Amino acid sequence: MVTAVSDFDRDVTEFRFVEKLGYVENKVPLVASSKRTMSERPKAYLTQKIPVDGTGLTQLQAVCDVNMYDEVEGGQISVSRERLLKDVVGANALILPYPVKVDAELLDAAGSQLKVIATVSVGLDHIDLKECARRRIPVGYTPDVLTDAVAEGTIGLTLATARRHKEGVQAVSGGSWGSTWDSCLYLCGQELRGATVGIVGLGRIGLGVARRLRAFSIGRLMYCGRSPKDYAGEVEAEYVSFDQLLENSDFVIACCSVNPSNHNLFDAAAFKKMKKSAILINTSRGILVDQDALYDALSSGEILRAGLDVTSPEPFPPDHRLLTLPNCLVLPHLGSASMRARHAMVDLAVRNTLAGLRGEPLETPVPI
Repeated sequence: MVTAVSDFDRDVTEFRFVEKLGYVENKVPLVASSKRTMSERPKAYLTQKIPVDGTGLTQLQAVCDVNMYDEVEGGQISVSRERLLKDVVGANALILPYPVKVDAELLDAAGSQLKVIATVSVGLDHIDLKECARRRIPVGYTPDVLTDAVAEGTIGLTLATARRHKEGVQAVSGGSWGSTWDSCLYLCGQELRGATVGIVGLGRIGLGVARRLRAFSIGRLMYCGRSPKDYAGEVEAEYVSFDQLLENSDFVIACCSVNPSNHNLFDAAAFKKMKKSAILINTSRGILVDQDALYDALSSGEILRAGLDVTSPEPFPPDHRLLTLPNCLVLPHLGSASMRARHAMVDLAVRNTLAGLRGEPLETPVPI
């Protein structure tokens, strides 16, 4: 008996297992059949659960035997390394809704039948891309679909940091609200209107931030990066050096991708070049910032404030001294945390996975 087949299923190729050769492609449409056994289906391992009400899980389960790590059953948010090395054995696809270290050890544990890796992220620092390339395992990631969410989140963090929302929340919850008016300057912060803003990295997210900043009537917009961007004129952004950006900006917003050359880009020397009234915002990656140097700069008044959506490590230790500073707002990496963006990221990762299992080009492959 053959059940109804969705439009998606008609486009999916069925795989049959051939001993020692793994999965090979059949030129017939996939149909859900009572004759198909579980052992005939590719195995997909996920490092976290994905939304049960999303199309991604439905599409994946229609094709694969799915094994998802359960943080409730496992007792912690991330699967332990010991368990991960056991769980991935025999997997044909590895999906990373939560980042884990993907290296030669993990790939060896999975086995030579592993056909594709799909991460639910834009960041790739958790994956040994060279090792994946050496083994000819395609890696998919999720650019574009989270651009708007991260750009919106960056603006939100910028406003919250500039307008001292952390101190405001603490005043309400701690009971100090109403104890002073501070000569009419109680918890007054900075405005974006008329400000000089410097964006480090005018890529997809940087451009999205720049577009939104224009709505706040900022004064001058600068950016730095490896090269000038043809589209910078759209947001009237001026290409400058990193040092020029630091020296002139009231707000410095880091949106750049991470590579070995920009680890600790924001170090003690960088903070010394910034205005004492400057505000640093980082929604890129935590390793861009020397956090000890940032603490010194904030506590000494070398720069005014900082807002961080990313830290190193993540999760951030709750006893880290940056968290004791009233002028440092730290969020738990919420940049892409919108319902729309997260569902879109998961769905794209699943499409990458199914394409890889079919032996087809991934929709959004990592260029390795």
